[in-house]
Order: sequence, then structure tokens, then C-alpha cells
Amino acid sequence: MRLLLSTIIVACISACSGEVPGPEAKSQAEKLTREDPATFATYDVLFGGTNVGALTVTENGTKVSIDFGFSNNGRGASSQETILRSETGIPISWTITGKTTFGNQVNENFEMVDGRASWSSAAGSNNAEDGEMQNNERKPLYIAQDPSPYAYYVYAKTVLDAGGEPYPALPSGKVTVTALRQLDLNTDDEKIIKATLYAVGGIDLNPTYVLLDGQHAFLGVVSPRFAVLPNDLSQQDKALRELAANLNSERYENIASNVTHQYELPVRVNNVHIFNPHTLSLSPLSSVVVTDNTITAIEPAVKQPLPGEVTIEGNGGTVVAGLYDMHGHMGDNQALLNVMAGVTGVRDMGNEDDVLHALIDKIDSGTLIGPTITKSGFIEGVSDYSAATGELASTKDDALALIRDYADKGYWQIKIYNSMNGEWVPDMVKEAHDLGLRVAGHVPAFYRADQMIEAGYDELTHINQIMLGWVLSPEEDTRTLFRITGMKRFADLDLNSEKVRHTLNLMVENNIAHDPTAVIHEYAMTGRNGVTNNAVIDYIEHMPISVQRQAKSAMLNVADETEDKAYRAAFEKIMATLSLMHEKGIFLVPGTDMGGAFYLHRELELFEQIGMSPAEVLKRGSFDMAQYLGHQDRGAIEVGKTADFFLTPGDPTQELKAIKTVAMVVTQGKFFYPTEVYPEFGILPFTEIPNITEHNQ
Repeated sequence: MRLLLSTIIVACISACSGEVPGPEAKSQAEKLTREDPATFATYDVLFGGTNVGALTVTENGTKVSIDFGFSNNGRGASSQETILRSETGIPISWTITGKTTFGNQVNENFEMVDGRASWSSAAGSNNAEDGEMQNNERKPLYIAQDPSPYAYYVYAKTVLDAGGEPYPALPSGKVTVTALRQLDLNTDDEKIIKATLYAVGGIDLNPTYVLLDGQHAFLGVVSPRFAVLPNDLSQQDKALRELAANLNSERYENIASNVTHQYELPVRVNNVHIFNPHTLSLSPLSSVVVTDNTITAIEPAVKQPLPGEVTIEGNGGTVVAGLYDMHGHMGDNQALLNVMAGVTGVRDMGNEDDVLHALIDKIDSGTLIGPTITKSGFIEGVSDYSAATGELASTKDDALALIRDYADKGYWQIKIYNSMNGEWVPDMVKEAHDLGLRVAGHVPAFYRADQMIEAGYDELTHINQIMLGWVLSPEEDTRTLFRITGMKRFADLDLNSEKVRHTLNLMVENNIAHDPTAVIHEYAMTGRNGVTNNAVIDYIEHMPISVQRQAKSAMLNVADETEDKAYRAAFEKIMATLSLMHEKGIFLVPGTDMGGAFYLHRELELFEQIGMSPAEVLKRGSFDMAQYLGHQDRGAIEVGKTADFFLTPGDPTQELKAIKTVAMVVTQGKFFYPTEVYPEFGILPFTEIPNITEHNQ
């Protein structure tokens, strides 16, 4: 499942070729079914309704073999698994080999022998004896780090066969399985299969939905964006993904109803320092009065709660206007977690229009918790590497029609992607500008950033999209994994060279903004197996064990010491390039392409590393982004502006890391206390809930 999820979390900067089981594998499987007593089944891997791969399962007694692979948007994952089960069905041996979505090699092993469990994966090795295990009457269930989606069936069946109660897991925690819906599924030959959709929880931040038939046999895995289904049930893909989306919404709607606080009385956030983006300084201890959704007063701190008000004690902390993630791809869960991290604005850089429209409607109505979302219309060309997100244009007229459609739907800009025909871009830019839309995006394959600037781009997306033009030859294809592996060449790049100076001068002359998404480059290029990634190191111990393990897994396959040094040197060159851009006055906007929230905090830290002071970074992440997007009522804590800010116990103008500890968030007329929310995701809270006093008279 995490192999699939990584295509959503890090959707834009890189690519790799997934190895999908092909005709030869299928013919071998057909031979097996004829000559062997083993049972064999195949499943389609569907992303956004498109068949992008296959999963095959072969069972022979207590042995299960799984082949899995998919390729989407020029990248993919593949794996081969072997599971040996005990007589009671629990895995006692599990081996996985293959590669993750971005090419990191998978070589995972688990074994249970004589009461001793041992395992090794990209995150490291460990073991547990019977006495250390959580429940000696039930052997713990190993949770694989990089399995195929079939693993969630293994978890579900183990728990159900044991009676359905929460089941002890390794390395830690408990697996829960909850029946959510009884379904009648129609096959291609019009048979009806009685099925149950279960939520498998306790593993990731969110549950995974698994389909089982009446005998607890595997039917598939579904989510709002992808599904793994038997060949004869693939036509049910859309309906099942919609069901998964509705179930997600129900979960988040329930959370929202329990943790959203709205007060009829004016609210005084008392005894706080206020960050002023104009002076880059903090106020003396003050109080901020909020009435409905507006800041109505900023006054000296009061010694005691006042009648007719709700008083929230800030204990000398700091309030900062809400932050923006300028490169998101929003869903229900990311929307909520961004708000809890003080990220109250997100620029969505590519999504299905119906998904985004429904999400915004639910946030606006208060049904879901989420940031204010600014929409970018995703337009991709047609190729073997096309992204499934957004809309595809096979002709220039198609592209122009899509731009008009996005303008009619109130989008702020269009985003051009890798497979677009670069010859169409000048006309696309003109159409967008004539309709009042900005233009941002990738550099189409076989073109350079200079050409997109000359064509009229307003903003370039991802630092590698610019820098690759300085190190690749014209025929090298950036629609593949090469747009990330090729970055190794940055190590030898001369930033004083004419080609570098020319591009940067063009950016200055044409007032081109840049969304570098530095954090995802750091995560990819410096992450190594067995070592907690720098991007998450400050908060990772608060996360569930599965998230902690993923933080110790490399995104890329690093072959040897030479390649290790090359990637690290390349990231240093990226940071040097961003420093040079900042010195030249190129406007850099902070975005993550990793879901925002905690990753946005790290992106801002990287902005500090390229030469900004902590206060300048706070201004860039809040006030400057509000101005950039035209949100004149946000970005500062001032009388008359919308109440949109967060409270941290520390002083982020001195230590930027303070923004990682959020005690309260105010947005859209609502008050949220992250400590009430994080346990829903298995996250250990970071602060106490502020003291709240309500005086009606």
C-alpha cells in the first residue's frame, strides 16, 4: 500500500519505470493453474480509473506468492513476495524483494522461529522474544514495511480469524479491523458477489479499505484514488472509489464535529506576543480579540478574564498569521492535518476538479476541517508517461479549451506538466493571461526553463526543473526517472557559468517566481536506509511506528558510496542555487509537494538555510503568500483582518523550530486545539490544551 501511496504523497518531481507483470508472467501462471494444485488469481491495479498494473496471487497450501507492479506518470513500483503461514494462518515467514515507486531497493525479511521473531527492512533490523511480545496467547502479526496491497488482506484475515478484536502487531501497536459496508458486487458475467468492506487500522495514519467475500477471501483494496480489483470486478472501480471517498469524508466529518470550537461570545487570546510581518518583530504581551471571524481589537494583556468574553490563555507564547503550502494536492486527511500544523492556506497544484470542488464545499460549510484552497488547473500532454491527475490535452485546441474551462470554474492559474508539447505553450500562456489566469508548471520534456520564461510563464515549479536544463542534453527525457537521477550531475555544475547566469537573469528581468519544493529534494537526495530523514527528525518520535519506519527508508536507490556522495553534493548545489536566487531577488514561494503540514515547517527551515532570518521566513510563509495570492484580508494579525493565525508556546523569530509546536489554530471563525485531534491518527500530542475561561456576564 505504501508503494501506491507514495505516488500520491510525492506526485510531481520524479519518475521511474514500474515493472508490471506482463504476458509471459500470465502465461506461466496459466500453466501453473493447469498443472499444479495451487490456486491463482489476478487483479488489476487502477489509478483514477486507468489500469496501470497488476497483482497476481498464487496459493499453494500454506505458501502464498505475490507478484505486484504498476507504472503511472512515468514511475512505478514492483515487488515479489513469499509468505509462509502457520496452521492457524498467521505469517511465520515473509520475504519481499523489488523496488519502491522512486527506485529504492526492497529486500525485506521476517521470520518467526521457536518463539523468536526477527525482521529486517530498509528501516533496519530487530527482533522480539516471546516474553517481549504483547500477547503470548496470540503470536503477534508482523506489519511489513514495503508490501504489496495484498498485505492488508493478510492483516484483515488474521484479525478476523482470531475473533476480530484488536490484534498485537510487530514492531509495535495493534491492528484493528472494522466492518463498514455490506455490498453486492456485479461481475462482468452478471454474477453477484456478496462482499464486505473492512477498515484496517492501527498501521498508518489512516485506515485502509479491504474487500472480502463471505468466506473471507480477498476481493481487493480500494481508496478514493486507486483500487486493486479482480479482472471481472474492474468495472466497479469508480463506484468503490466513490464509496472510499465517502467513508473518508465520514471519518473526517466525525472528527470535525468533535474538535471544532465556535464561540458565541468574543474570544480574547490573552497574554501573547504578536508577530508583525512589517517590522519583523514581536509585540509586547498583548491580547487579540476575535468576534466571529474577524479580529476586532488588539489590546494590552489582561490580568483576569473579562465578563462577556471567552478568554484563552496564551502563557506568553507567540501568535503568527496562518502559513501557506504553495504546492499541495489536497485530500480530506491532508486538509485537516495542515490546519493542525498552522498551515491555513494551500495552493492546490493539481487535482481532479470534482474531488477538489467537493472538498472546498465541505470545508466552506464546516463539514470538514481544512485550509483555504487556491486552485491550479492541471494540464498534461499525452504520452506513455502521462500523469493521471488533472486533464490530458492531445491537441493544442484541447489545451486551449481546458484553459477556458478552468477559467469558467474560478481557477487562479493553470499548471503545465511534463508531457505537454512545448510548441503549444506560447498560445496556452496567451489564452490563460487573456482570461486572467496565471501560468506555472514544469518544464516540458526536451525543453529548457529559458524557453518557458520566454513563452510567458509566471512561475517555474520545482528547482530540478530549472537546473536540469543546465546539465542535460536536449534529447534526454525528463518524463522518466531520469529527471531525478539526472540531478547527480548538479554536483559538478558551475553556478558562475553563462548558462546559469542567463537563466537567472531572465527570471529577474521577467519577474518569474519560483516554487522550489526544496524539502522533497532533501528527502529524496539525502535520505538513506536505516537513518531518520532530516526532514522529519524533530517530530518523528510523535508519529505511529509505521511512519517512523518509513522515515528511515530511502526514497531512491543509492547504489554505492560514489552515488551517495553525488546525491548529497547535488543537494548542496541545489541549496547554493536557491541562495543565489534569493540574493538576486527572485521571489521564492514555499511549497512541499509532500502534503504540507509538518513538511511545510521543514521547507521554511530550508528557506532559513538559504539566507533568510527566522522572521523573514515567517513573513514569507504567511504575509507574503497572502499578498501573492491576492488574499488581502489575511497574512497579518491586525484589526479588521480575518482571524487566521496559530499559537506556539515558543518564539519562532529566535528559533524557527517553534512553529513545529502548535497549541491552537484559528481559521474560518473556528478554534482548533491539535492536542484533541492527533490521537485520532496515532500521533502523540505536542502541547497541552490552553486554559479556556468563558464568562457569559
